Amino acid sequence: MGPSSSVILPLLKKSVHDAQEAVSFLTSKEALSFMEQAAILLASTFQSLNKVLIAGNGGSLCDAAHFAEELTGNFRKPRKAFPVIVLSEPGHLTCVANDFGFDHVFARGIEAFGAKGDVFIALSTSGNSKNILLGVEEAKKRGLTVVAFLGKGGGALLGKADYELIVPTFSTSDRIQEVHMTALHIIIEAMEAVLGVAS
Repeated sequence: MGPSSSVILPLLKKSVHDAQEAVSFLTSKEALSFMEQAAILLASTFQSLNKVLIAGNGGSLCDAAHFAEELTGNFRKPRKAFPVIVLSEPGHLTCVANDFGFDHVFARGIEAFGAKGDVFIALSTSGNSKNILLGVEEAKKRGLTVVAFLGKGGGALLGKADYELIVPTFSTSDRIQEVHMTALHIIIEAMEAVLGVAS
């Protein structure tokens, strides 16, 4: 071990402990209820031949893309593809940002692809992203069900979704995103169980 291990090892142990503590929130009654409802909602949406739109900024957009590919591709075992669109296409994002402003990139995507009976999943660690807020408003206007993954008390998005998960305690986006991604994976597994897909 080098001389830096006395600094790095305690940091690593604390970070692992913090990550475990953050994810342990998912065993709470409210988190389990949220994941159950989200899984049932997604199963019903796909059974009705509707689709899911999902969006976020930065790391949350990466999580959104990860979620989408688990469903358009496959999760643990081969099964049919499910219709999920991540609102991340560069041409769309840059066109709308240039012509209307970055605040409108997700609302325009929902206007283009969203229909009554679809689901919009919004990822925002702060709950204050203006483009996510406008996306939620557009989704509600068009009759989509909104599911929000939030942190930091929920921010301006608090109470605006039909279903919401708010990660408590941690104030950094990395810990919040780790909980969001874990929850998304668990929801996929539960949704597949509802649909009778063997895991």
